[in-house]
Amino acid sequence: MLLAGFALAALNLRPAIAGVSPLLDEIMNDVGLTPAGGGAITTVMVVCLGVFGPVTPMLARRVGLDRTLLAGLLVIAAGLVLRGLDGAPVLYLGSALAATAIAVMNVSMPGIVKEHFPTRVNLLTGVYVSCVVAGAAAASALVIPLERATGYGWRGVSALLAVPALLAALFWLPQALRGQAGGQNGPRPFGMVLRSRVTWYVTALMGLQSLTFYVMLAWLPTIFLEAGLPADQAGYLLSLTNAVQVVTSLAVPVLAGRRASQVPYVVGAGALTVLGYLGMLLAPAAAPWLWMVVLGIGQGASFALALLIIALRPSSPAEVTALSAVAQSVGYAIAAVGPLLFGFLRQVSGGWTVPLLAGLGVLAVQIVAGWLAGRPATLGRAG
Repeated sequence: MLLAGFALAALNLRPAIAGVSPLLDEIMNDVGLTPAGGGAITTVMVVCLGVFGPVTPMLARRVGLDRTLLAGLLVIAAGLVLRGLDGAPVLYLGSALAATAIAVMNVSMPGIVKEHFPTRVNLLTGVYVSCVVAGAAAASALVIPLERATGYGWRGVSALLAVPALLAALFWLPQALRGQAGGQNGPRPFGMVLRSRVTWYVTALMGLQSLTFYVMLAWLPTIFLEAGLPADQAGYLLSLTNAVQVVTSLAVPVLAGRRASQVPYVVGAGALTVLGYLGMLLAPAAAPWLWMVVLGIGQGASFALALLIIALRPSSPAEVTALSAVAQSVGYAIAAVGPLLFGFLRQVSGGWTVPLLAGLGVLAVQIVAGWLAGRPATLGRAG
């Protein structure tokens, strides 16, 4: 029951975001948004991922990690229903509410792995990350067929995405009722975390890989649409790259966690992401399925490795939660500029060449950050 609730909770960490991209053109036309305004939907959500992550350690100390996770699932459901109501303000407000809950859950999950599965950190990190990307893949693949099957439109589909969050809350409820309030009552580890160089290497890796990921999540179907592919195929391509990430993110933490250094894996993952970007830049319609497989391997491995390193370096669940809060809050603040910047560059340049070249520059810095973060180190002795 614990494992099922954990996996279902992880499945709900991306549909609220991934479900926007395939419907973005319809949302922009319905609400009257510019391309920059459409990109701002994802940007608002990623900003919330960065801004509200730091409240998680405080919540965990007061009510425990288990109850914090339950509250997050209920708030995600409320945000998804709200953003389907009429008008641009509630679209952004509901998106922000759901993303705030996701921010808290993002930070909580590595600490829950350390607390409930201390001897299976590698495996459970893989399960966690693979469920996250599986949720993204399912949302990006199913929102358009679900819209067509139900006839509800994008607003009704947004509300339907709340159902899995409520189901996960039901499964996690017994654990939340058993969990102790104030489950992390030990010394506050933020000072040590902030003084460690490892924290900032991991933060840079987390932020840059998130930036390149959310850029693709927000704009990948639009890039393929403008390259001449039909709308349903563009959505399936986004689903494909997310589906590839499921397998990659399950396997890579198990393999990488067996070694003291994760450098070869992090650098290799960054290089594969570069190849995916290059394919979309040079020949998006020539072999789109190949580019999505390569991109999915690279991005799935990068995300999984960032979270694995967060779980491996500290020695206690409280330290993991603190490192996770810093790395994910600052990292997602970095990532938040990606979708908006890509939309702006597309708007002023009239094409995708300039935005994709900018993405390649970000990936070069990501590889350097990954090399620094992946080296063997102990959080408390590295700074």
